[in-house]
Amino acid sequence: MNSNTKTKKSRLRLLHQYYSYTGFYKFIALSLKKSILPIIGFIGLILLVHYFVIDINVALSTVTETFKTTSVLAIFFISESFLGLIPPEIFIAWSKKLPQPILYLSILALLSYLGGIISYITGLSITRIPKVRYAIENKLSKHINNIRKWGGFLIIVGALFPIPFAMTSIAAGFIRYEFKNYLLFGLLRFARFYLYAIAIFKVVQ
Repeated sequence: MNSNTKTKKSRLRLLHQYYSYTGFYKFIALSLKKSILPIIGFIGLILLVHYFVIDINVALSTVTETFKTTSVLAIFFISESFLGLIPPEIFIAWSKKLPQPILYLSILALLSYLGGIISYITGLSITRIPKVRYAIENKLSKHINNIRKWGGFLIIVGALFPIPFAMTSIAAGFIRYEFKNYLLFGLLRFARFYLYAIAIFKVVQ
């Protein structure tokens, strides 16, 4: 075994010890649990509404016919840029009713990614305003502390799991996390949309 291999193993061992000590693995396990329950809950809600309230396909078709596609996309982009207040799953279900669902699903993923970049820039800008910086640091203290500890790994978790990606992005900008690395890890946002669509598209016909 050469010295380079030993060095790599030593670094991996140290990283493993660090993430174990700081609770990263527990955080991942909790995030996985939290990601599964909302998906199941959302699909269950769709089925309940579908069978006991209104045909979900009719409801989504009504939304598609009533509102312009650009208006819905604009609302989604604003939501993803500012704290992610509307669950993306609603828009994923909506995209299934459009003539080219995969295309619009991809547009949603892109808008979410771009919204994250805006959130990152927002976090970066906040650091220049002392009063706002103090308020945000208190409000997002958990996210800021986590990204200081785990960096890119937390961005990956935020991109894939139902943790508001905007908040993670703001925290990344707040601590001035390397922008090129943020852009790279944030690309996993696309994977989230495609993976969630596999489940949601089966429910929405």
